[in-house]
Amino acid sequence: MKFILGRKVNMSQIFDDKGNVIPATLVLAEPLTVTKIKTKDADGYESIQVGFGTKNIKKPQKKICFRHQKEFRIPEGKNVALNIGDKIDVSVFQEGDKIEVAGITKSKGFQGVVKRHGFHGGPRTHGQKHSEREPGSIGATAPQRVFKGTRMAGRMGGVRVKVKNLKIIKIDKDKNELWISGAVPGRRGTLLEIRSTKS
Repeated sequence: MKFILGRKVNMSQIFDDKGNVIPATLVLAEPLTVTKIKTKDADGYESIQVGFGTKNIKKPQKKICFRHQKEFRIPEGKNVALNIGDKIDVSVFQEGDKIEVAGITKSKGFQGVVKRHGFHGGPRTHGQKHSEREPGSIGATAPQRVFKGTRMAGRMGGVRVKVKNLKIIKIDKDKNELWISGAVPGRRGTLLEIRSTKS
C-alpha cells in the first residue's frame, strides 16, 4: 500500500518518447511524518495517521504541530512496516504506478440550473421575456408538492471527489514533485490524497 499527501501546483503537458503529448498535473508532495498507528486490537481497525505541513506557532512547543493530519486505512491482510516518527516521501512511488487521487473540487457558490445541472432553459421567443435560464415546471398538479431530489439551483462544487485510473508519469525526488497524468480535483494549492490502486 502506497500513499502520500500533496498540493496541486498547476497543469502542464509532457511529451513521451514517441512524441505524444500527455496532459499532466504537477503535485508538490513533501515528506509526511507518521504520527499514530492504529491497530485492530486497540482501535478496532488498522490505519496510519500522518502529518503534513508545519504550522507557524508563536509560543514554542516541544510537540511538532502539523497543518494537516490525515488517516489512511490499511486493507485487511496487508502489513505496513512503519513506526511513529518515520518519514514517507515520493520515493515510495515509481513511474508508471496506477493511482487514485482524492481532493475537494472548486467551490462555485450558488448557481442556477443551467450551469449546475445543464438545463437548456426556456425558449427565446413565443412570449418569453425573462425566463431564458429558468428551470421551468418543478412538479405535477396531483401530488401538490415538489418531489425529493428535484434538480434545482443551489450551491455547486466544494465536495470531495476521487479520480481513478491515473498514472504517475514522472518523479523528481530532489524537489518532491510528482507528475500525474490527466486532471485532479481542486484549484491550485488544494490538498490531495494520493494512493496506489488496490490492483
